[in-house]
Amino acid sequence: MRAARRAAALLSVVPFLTCVPLAPARGQAQAQPRERAEVTIALTAMSPRAEPSGKRSIVQVHGRIENHTGHSVPGLSVRLRYNGSPVGSRGQLDQLAQAEPGTRLVGTGQAAPLPQAVPSGGAQDFALKLNTKTAGMRAFGVYPVGVEVVNAQQQAVAGVTSFVTFTGANPGYKPVSIGWVWPLIDRMHRADDDTFLDGRLAGELAPNGRLRGLVDAAGQTKTPVTWAIDPALLDDVTAMTRPYTVGTGDRRQKKGADKAAAEWIRALKAASAGDPYFAVPYADPDAVALVRYRMTKDLTAAYDQRTIAAQVLGRQPTAKIAWPPAGMAGPSTLTQLAGLSKLGKPGDGSFLLTDAMFAPPPGGTPRATTTIQTGAGTKGVIAYDEKLSQLVSVDTSRPGAEVLAEQRFLAETAMITAEAPNTPRTLVVAPNRHWNPSPSYARTLLTYTGTAPWLRAQPLDKIASVAPQQRASTGYPDDFQRYELGPGHLGAVRGIERRADAFTSMMIPPINVGYQRSVLRAESAAWRGRQARAKQARDALSSELDHTLIKVRVLNSRVSLAGRSGHILVTVVNELPDQRIRVVMDVSSLNSAKLQIGRIDDGDRVIELGPGQKTSRPIPVEANGNGNFQIHLQLRSLSGRKFDKGKDITVRTTGYGRAALLITGGGLAVLFAGVGVRAARARRRRKAEAAGDHTAGGPESGLGTGYTLPPTAVPGRGNGD
Repeated sequence: MRAARRAAALLSVVPFLTCVPLAPARGQAQAQPRERAEVTIALTAMSPRAEPSGKRSIVQVHGRIENHTGHSVPGLSVRLRYNGSPVGSRGQLDQLAQAEPGTRLVGTGQAAPLPQAVPSGGAQDFALKLNTKTAGMRAFGVYPVGVEVVNAQQQAVAGVTSFVTFTGANPGYKPVSIGWVWPLIDRMHRADDDTFLDGRLAGELAPNGRLRGLVDAAGQTKTPVTWAIDPALLDDVTAMTRPYTVGTGDRRQKKGADKAAAEWIRALKAASAGDPYFAVPYADPDAVALVRYRMTKDLTAAYDQRTIAAQVLGRQPTAKIAWPPAGMAGPSTLTQLAGLSKLGKPGDGSFLLTDAMFAPPPGGTPRATTTIQTGAGTKGVIAYDEKLSQLVSVDTSRPGAEVLAEQRFLAETAMITAEAPNTPRTLVVAPNRHWNPSPSYARTLLTYTGTAPWLRAQPLDKIASVAPQQRASTGYPDDFQRYELGPGHLGAVRGIERRADAFTSMMIPPINVGYQRSVLRAESAAWRGRQARAKQARDALSSELDHTLIKVRVLNSRVSLAGRSGHILVTVVNELPDQRIRVVMDVSSLNSAKLQIGRIDDGDRVIELGPGQKTSRPIPVEANGNGNFQIHLQLRSLSGRKFDKGKDITVRTTGYGRAALLITGGGLAVLFAGVGVRAARARRRRKAEAAGDHTAGGPESGLGTGYTLPPTAVPGRGNGD
């Protein structure tokens, strides 16, 4: 049950960002239900934020009221609510964020009526102020501040709660060291190495795209971050700097080199030049699932492909970090990752895990460094703050959500500092792998990290060097298995991999046609929870593999054999554009009683072809009778691996051998000679007629051509009868 509750908590939606209308207060269940359902409030700005606050500080709140009731709503007012005592714990922050301002915030501040009725579908802006001294904000801490919308009957119809961090003149704390993991990981976009499934990556790299925004935000601030980079993403972007193909089958489109792709790589190099980075395995595979289904060979291959990151960025990774999907893994997976990532003793490389994998110790938020036992020994762990990472990863596209998220980030970090103000501690934030913040939001978070007086921004290697704080591991939640890639998907991918490996085995190095990266992309953790999309990508990969396999094939479908025995010719072609191959041709008869295959020389069975070449090979056969018989031709590698099902060829036998052909040819010669003699005689007669010789027929020739019957000899004409 504990594992189930922890899994549910990790997957829950963060509630504090939901700017929704208030539910009716007790005793007012029937009061203005339509207004309560459809008047909303969104905060557009709050100040001060990360700046120090003194005795005369003024909290300024700006926002917007929107009317979705379908009719004009007059008599609305907005008013501030607050508490003069600081929040006592991070848990209390959650409770206050979810509550109606009027139920937990006892103080009432400035109220301001809206100057006019809010029309249906309309909106009105407001601005309110709160004196921190009047509100009782004196000591360093986090203070809740809310805004209510009330109608003419002073009933709350909407509200939202946020937080203000007050530092005071003498805060008296030691800043918390905070490190950011900045993820550059994307969903998979290619089937095979030459074919993009869609054009979405181009949009991600464009000036307003997700990936460009992450790079620009980090590059425009001085706050240090540690980049987590997927080599598959760099591989995809590099492929787009050259002409490439989008779509499969009949929907293929040729695209020119993408300028935004080349510019993104340049911007990434510049933005990350002074920061540490680590590379996740190629395509960020679902390591837990691969270990579970004994596909560790693929996991090893994914680690081997990390060198692509260094090739593109021009520098080696500066950190040894193993970051499993969702920051969680069981003992077997951790043992595998420790070996592949070359993690040594604590301090020599670390796992990056969520702190939800560890029991919380007493005394508030612990240090970010701890250890964990694996089959490879005790390894260091950087435990990132799960709640804070979820808070910064929340969708901020809705009105007011961005301001609330920024204020909550400041409140959470200040609350951690306030828990033990005199104890130096460390904190790590690792947003969702596919984090999609607005550029302004990402930039603001980094700016606050670098300017908030209760925080000290540091790269991850500095955080990792702090002595670990021992914590008990709670293990990998059993419920998380249902989110992993399943045996059906991985089994289908394994089938594609076997066919691709067999095809590659007949290629002569250097091998320019490979499917290893394509298979790894199909095993990415990005497909978790996206079964339909995963199947589409898997089917596209299988189709592209089929399209490539037929480029090495036997051309013949039918051949003829004259006689009982002889040789038939079959032709093998290699249409791969840039790859030499060496195949062995195996031949078998599908009806050995009627057609036998003779001995084939090894020189004829082993075929080596360059790009675009084809060749014919003789196959000795012997037939027992006339008819159509089938033989099966199978191409394979020297090691015996078959990459397709082979091909059946029909052999048509006529029963005419060499002697029969000689006899038939002789008979035809005699026939043609006789026809020639008769033709010569006919020519002589025609010449004689032309010369006037009417006796050319001769007495022995019967009636000549010049002989005329007498009238009495004409039948039916007598002498008067």
